[in-house]
Amino acid sequence: MPRAQTQTLLREGDGGVVRRTLLPGGLRVITEHVPSVRSVAFGVWVDAGSRDETPAQMGAAHYLEHLLFKGTSRRSALDISASIEAVGGDLNAFTTKEYTCYYARVLDIDTDLAIDVVCDVVTDALLRADDVEAERGVILEEIAMHEDDPGDVVHDLFAQAMFGDSPLGRPILGTVDTIEGISRGMISRFYRSRYRPESMVVAAAGNVDHDHVVRRVRRAFDHLLESVAESSEPRGSRSRRRGRRGSGGTGGTGGTAVTSRVTEQAHVVLGVPGLIRSDPRRYALSVLSTSLGGGMSSRLFQEVREKRGLAYSVYSYAQGFSDDGMFSVYAGCLPSKVDTVLDVCMSELDDVATNGLSEDEIRRGKGQVRGATVLGQEDTGSRMSRIAKSELLHEPLLSIDEVLLQVESVTSQEIREVARDLLGEPRTLAVIGPFDAGTTFAAVG
Repeated sequence: MPRAQTQTLLREGDGGVVRRTLLPGGLRVITEHVPSVRSVAFGVWVDAGSRDETPAQMGAAHYLEHLLFKGTSRRSALDISASIEAVGGDLNAFTTKEYTCYYARVLDIDTDLAIDVVCDVVTDALLRADDVEAERGVILEEIAMHEDDPGDVVHDLFAQAMFGDSPLGRPILGTVDTIEGISRGMISRFYRSRYRPESMVVAAAGNVDHDHVVRRVRRAFDHLLESVAESSEPRGSRSRRRGRRGSGGTGGTGGTAVTSRVTEQAHVVLGVPGLIRSDPRRYALSVLSTSLGGGMSSRLFQEVREKRGLAYSVYSYAQGFSDDGMFSVYAGCLPSKVDTVLDVCMSELDDVATNGLSEDEIRRGKGQVRGATVLGQEDTGSRMSRIAKSELLHEPLLSIDEVLLQVESVTSQEIREVARDLLGEPRTLAVIGPFDAGTTFAAVG
């Protein structure tokens, strides 16, 4: 088998070192040694999410996430969970629109166990017919629980309104109909086609030795690496993820989506197309979003809640995908106040699009972003996620100091330009509350 290729990617000021090894077959192993901790976060990241599903497969990526914990040829479902819990660790997984992650967090002395269990789960799932049927009921319960929270559902409604009947517009969990109709064969084909070494990144952060992690991972993946050893490079993101903004969905033309429910509170998401994940303007957008709706001192919180008492919760957020993005404002308020809340939000968005932010708002926004960046890296799980996503999504891995410098260097002119470019786009509105499905809201046109 060909030799592995190893390089040092980064040396942090706190003594941390990030190293990367490319194994034969395209499997990438990346670690960050954090000398001051006694824990390790270990994860296997797969370049497969809900946007990789066909309409008939909707929900397959998340369904598969559940099934991988049901048993392997070496471990039962109880063995999988009990082995990590017996050492005080945490074992879990999550599915997004673009990737899936399986991870464990343990004491450093239990690193080998975490590697063995997580890799076993990912590479040797049995996908038994009985487990598929048992988990079908669990996922339907999860969908029902999600549907019972309109504050969550409104974000799915907004994505559907923004991106239409495209992969980005479909719910990660799937629907009752698609989950009831999906077969073991469909899930198994998704597993075999997507869970390939060249589509995975193995990441670890904490008190770890890179070479030791590589040896253990290579042993765990050995049966897969031998079958694809002729491929020495990762496949990378699929071509459909390399387009310009907008190629991942059909949104951007504005419009209103209303779901009628008898609720005490209306839930509103108002937004526009955003930036792709790799857009260099993302730092300016981060400061803009934080200043506009990122905390109690933000403009929207002050105008909507503090000054007018119109809502309990109001915030803004930006989300970037590989080839599309969105920028949104959420508010929860009495149904009778929706139009007023929208008027205020629209007025503030218009003002920022025209005039930008004040120097005080920019200063506070930068401070919040800097603080969140640093504090978010205080645990090994966050560090593991950062290096894994950088590798999986083919993004430059910057040191924390470099990220902070990028944030600090954002100018008021850059914020004004990104605000003008984005906030002037046609706006999409999603509302859940006691309204007729055809209700229109004058503030959005």
